[in-house]
Amino acid sequence: MRNKNRFNQRNLRRERERREQRANNQGLQTLTKVQKERQRQYRRMQKQYGKHRWHDNRNQQNQIKSRSASVQVRGEWSVAEDLDFPRLNKLRLPSIGDPEDLITCGELEYYDKSFDRINTKSEKRLSRVNRLFHKVTTTDDPNIRKLASKGNVFGTDIILATLMCCTRSVYSWDIIVQHVGGKLFFDKRDDSEFDLLTVNETAKEPPQEEGNHINSPRNLALEATFINHNYSQQCLKMGREKYRFPNKNPFVSEEDKTDVASVGYRYRKWSLGENVDVIIRCEHDSVAIGSNGETQFFNIKTLNEWDTKQSSADEWRQKLDSQKGAVLATELKNNSFKLAKWTVCSLLAGSDQIKFGYVSRINPRDSSKHVILGSQQFKPSELAAQINLNMDNAWGILRCIIDKCFQLKEGKFLILKDPNKPVIRIYDIPDNTFSTDDEDDDEDDDEEDDEEDEDGDDENEDGV
Repeated sequence: MRNKNRFNQRNLRRERERREQRANNQGLQTLTKVQKERQRQYRRMQKQYGKHRWHDNRNQQNQIKSRSASVQVRGEWSVAEDLDFPRLNKLRLPSIGDPEDLITCGELEYYDKSFDRINTKSEKRLSRVNRLFHKVTTTDDPNIRKLASKGNVFGTDIILATLMCCTRSVYSWDIIVQHVGGKLFFDKRDDSEFDLLTVNETAKEPPQEEGNHINSPRNLALEATFINHNYSQQCLKMGREKYRFPNKNPFVSEEDKTDVASVGYRYRKWSLGENVDVIIRCEHDSVAIGSNGETQFFNIKTLNEWDTKQSSADEWRQKLDSQKGAVLATELKNNSFKLAKWTVCSLLAGSDQIKFGYVSRINPRDSSKHVILGSQQFKPSELAAQINLNMDNAWGILRCIIDKCFQLKEGKFLILKDPNKPVIRIYDIPDNTFSTDDEDDDEDDDEEDDEEDEDGDDENEDGV
């Protein structure tokens, strides 16, 4: 009887543990599959990141801030048309024929194949190449003006590719449409950031930093554009023999002494049926000699690594050589819109290959110094299949937007991607919106009037 109380306490404790276990099991049985998955994910993230950091990440996810539009919508603008992405995704325009080359111009440098041998163990420093890149909009192109009688829809490859791939976009962007004399001209705004390359736009957790932080969306876009410009020129045989199209670069004058980037332009015409003829200025970045001695045209683009801890991606220095496919798959997921636009531009230009350079920061906290870790190339048609890019759908979206714009009265319109919703809107805007030419002309007229008045006064004085 001496140990009677001890045995009773142990039995009571065991009975209490059994009751708790039974209650837990009943509770788990009533949970839905979604709740169970959330619990498993919660425990997994706690193990990986620790309790406090996981809570911080969840709070950041819940506090994704609303994005601002690429241009401020004014009160006098009226919405002429709304186009939501689910509707656009269902559009198809099959059987688009081969394009007709109208004008080819520019000079291209040959690709340096030694860059294909770069890997993480033999990385190469990214150099700063001081060259001029012309990003001229549609209506400022002298060749487009010459071809105005041969079509009724005009645009550059990147502007129309943005429309064709718009259903993949997340950030806001805008394009000006001018409906004049039964013709449509698609332009970008003079002061817009249209040509900047977005970074991790379509990721689950896009960059959220603000202000002057090196990982803010705008600073990342500036960094990516800087890297893309420099890599696309560094990997060429600079200063050597060039491939020349029959016509000269239309944006280079004889007075310009600045070194111009390697670029070749093709002005191509597509017939979309029902008297809709689209003329697009397309670009090549480089040229090379193929195995059979034929000339191959390249488009060269760059993917960049910034901070793996914030971007939730694997480090390229560990994965790129052995698992390049997995690295590209992550980039396709995080930068779906950007890669789709590049692929469409290559298809429109008729490029034989699209080459990707993998460039990373030397130090994640320094956005000014980079190294090249490798490269990869694809045929544009194969890459389109890999990223589920359907060109019938892309042409269908473009044709839908063209038809909507032709139905509107003649004037000036703005196509704006809503910053927080999967919708694009067409606004009817006054003709002088975003225009500085009118103000400049007015100022010139005023100056001429003043000069005429002064001349008239002088003549009167002489006569007297």
